[in-house]
Amino acid sequence: QKLVEALTQKGFVQVVTPTIISKVALAKMSVSDDHPLFSQVFWLDPKRCLRPMLAPNLYTLWKDLLRLWEKPIRIFEIGTCYRKESKGALHLNEFTMLNLTELGLPEDQRQQRLEELAALVMDTVGIIDYQLELTTSVVYGDTLDVVKGIELGSSAMGPHFLDEKWGITEPWVGIGFGLERLLMIKEEAQNVQSMGRSLTYLDGVRLNI
Repeated sequence: QKLVEALTQKGFVQVVTPTIISKVALAKMSVSDDHPLFSQVFWLDPKRCLRPMLAPNLYTLWKDLLRLWEKPIRIFEIGTCYRKESKGALHLNEFTMLNLTELGLPEDQRQQRLEELAALVMDTVGIIDYQLELTTSVVYGDTLDVVKGIELGSSAMGPHFLDEKWGITEPWVGIGFGLERLLMIKEEAQNVQSMGRSLTYLDGVRLNI
């Protein structure tokens, strides 16, 4: 709730989009049959899946909102995503993403804006001493990640090679955080499972001791 309030106060509008997305939408994110992420997708049938990311729906909204709203367009979503992730202390099959995006800002302000948005989220959560590191994503290519021991968030900016498939030509920035990972670092927990949806943990405490 604190994140929702903080983002709303900064002019962002919260959106809620469908959990089920099409194979076509996923392909527009470059996730086709030969993509590394494709095997991690939970398919409902040959044409539909549970979303592994929020971005396809936000791209779709951008296209319509460009006709209706003045720029910059600031939206965010907090929603569940699903991936067949490798087991371990840092991965969940069902996890909560926060994606915040700003479309239509001056191109020379993108880097500064990403740093401001990262600071907004991290300050609201109460995590300090984090770093911003350049890295590479299998979907977005070059990204700027928010790191404190582990990756907590990942950001990208446009114009981007994915934009053309969605009809987007405006400069943009976007940053996505895994909320369970943020909680894990905030609470100094040993694994992300204790922060996620679970029948084994309640408020971070293991039940089957």
